Amino acid sequence: MVATGFDLVIGQLLRTPARRNPDQTIHDGEGGVRTYRQFHARIDRLGAALTRLGLGHGATVAVLDWDTPRYLECYFAVPMLGATLHTVNIRLSPEQILYTINHALDDAILCHEDFLPVLLPLLPRITRPVTLILLSDHPDAPLPPGFAGELETLLVAEAPGFTFPDLTEDTRATLFYTTGTTGDPKGVTYSHRQLVLHTLGVVAAFGPVPGVGGIKTDDVYMPITPLFHVHAWGYPYVATFLGLRQVYPGRYEPARLLALLTAHRVTYSHCVPTILAMLLAAPEAATADLSHWKVTIGGAALPEGLAAQARAKGIDIHAGYGMSETCPVICIADMVSSQTSDDIGGRIATGKAAPLVTLRVVDPDLRDVPHDGRTTGEVVARAPWLTQGYLRNDAGTADLWRGGWMHTGDVGHMSPDGTLRITDRLKDVIKSGGEWVSSLALESLTSTVAGVREVAAVGIPDDRWGERPVLVAVIDGDDEVETAIRARLQAAVAAGDLPKWAVPDRTIRVQAIPKTSVGKQDKKVIRQMLATGEIG
Repeated sequence: MVATGFDLVIGQLLRTPARRNPDQTIHDGEGGVRTYRQFHARIDRLGAALTRLGLGHGATVAVLDWDTPRYLECYFAVPMLGATLHTVNIRLSPEQILYTINHALDDAILCHEDFLPVLLPLLPRITRPVTLILLSDHPDAPLPPGFAGELETLLVAEAPGFTFPDLTEDTRATLFYTTGTTGDPKGVTYSHRQLVLHTLGVVAAFGPVPGVGGIKTDDVYMPITPLFHVHAWGYPYVATFLGLRQVYPGRYEPARLLALLTAHRVTYSHCVPTILAMLLAAPEAATADLSHWKVTIGGAALPEGLAAQARAKGIDIHAGYGMSETCPVICIADMVSSQTSDDIGGRIATGKAAPLVTLRVVDPDLRDVPHDGRTTGEVVARAPWLTQGYLRNDAGTADLWRGGWMHTGDVGHMSPDGTLRITDRLKDVIKSGGEWVSSLALESLTSTVAGVREVAAVGIPDDRWGERPVLVAVIDGDDEVETAIRARLQAAVAAGDLPKWAVPDRTIRVQAIPKTSVGKQDKKVIRQMLATGEIG
């Protein structure tokens, strides 16, 4: 007898929940609902429709859509054909969107009608023939010239029971683009094997958490991270694999999100800090019951003040850590300890490595620094689901994987028990008088002051010290808030939590802090605005 190989492919994530609980439901933000049985059937029809259009193995299919169950169907149907799902960042500039479409060598584009004003002017400049499919929430939507059809009409025309082809686990499944401070967006790809292992790794990290913590099969899931951003951090695959009830909100509007959270009694979500801050600041949050809600915060450090504000609303909040190149989950705050001890410090810590992940903190020569909770270095990683490199970018790939470890570009330190705390991005670190100042520590401390809605710490050139930190903040209230900020930082100095020389010289009030396309603070733009005098 010869053992039969078993490739890890995305289609396997569908089989168990569809058979175990076919009447479980997936909801959209407009009141629509479909069962897992219907979800599975629609995936079959979508596979058949794309095949009829010539979009099979080796094709690249781009999607521009809101966060909908329809998008979730693309998460499965496109890779299960052996094609690559290109999740287009709809918040990029039109020129950046055009670059990603051309660089990805897209063969088809599924575009929601809301994004036609962006896509249609770009069509003459797309460098290869593309099949265009309209996504619409209206059954009578007019079909733009050159489009092959409207998705729902195409699905109705297909018979049920489509058979997807057999694939090998190293088949490319997904592609998206990450933007940096310079240069063109970089294409990040993942195989079926990597996505399945990432799904199992997240389940292994969250599942054993006792009590109400972690992610359980009776949770209700709603993403508040865009589906175009690192597969919404991989959680739609996790939720589908576990057969959870799911809610896809569509557009991100505070009142809408809070209404869905309460109406569906959502128990698990994930988002960047700025989105959570936006929700908690909305008028509707004052009366919303969020005591059933568990939230993982990633994409940026979780400030202490925001965590305390969430806990006051009863939200079970924890920090997570990863990046576009890590699929992304590689580290989670200690969800086990927080079930018995409500220590904010533990909740906002970057946390411990997820199963199958190896994290190191190293000096420039890739030597480990002491795990003493103080000595900082760059965080490097290995895991079976990290991207193998950037699409057609050998130089970027070599820099990412120099020395055989993925370089995160983050600075942090490790405690003796293996708890990682990120203190800065290498590109954002402030160096004053030859010493590093943690912008994240300054932001977290300042966030605890009443009246501070949002704060960013950046370095500005200084003739004497090289750089000095300044705070750029959105503040509700008068000058007393700035006095309270100074008092809070001086108290941290007195307690030994902050060096005296790290205290910023100024706090600059602004109406809003610039954000990247995925809702993170854009410190490059902040520094530019300070340099030109636009703020300050």
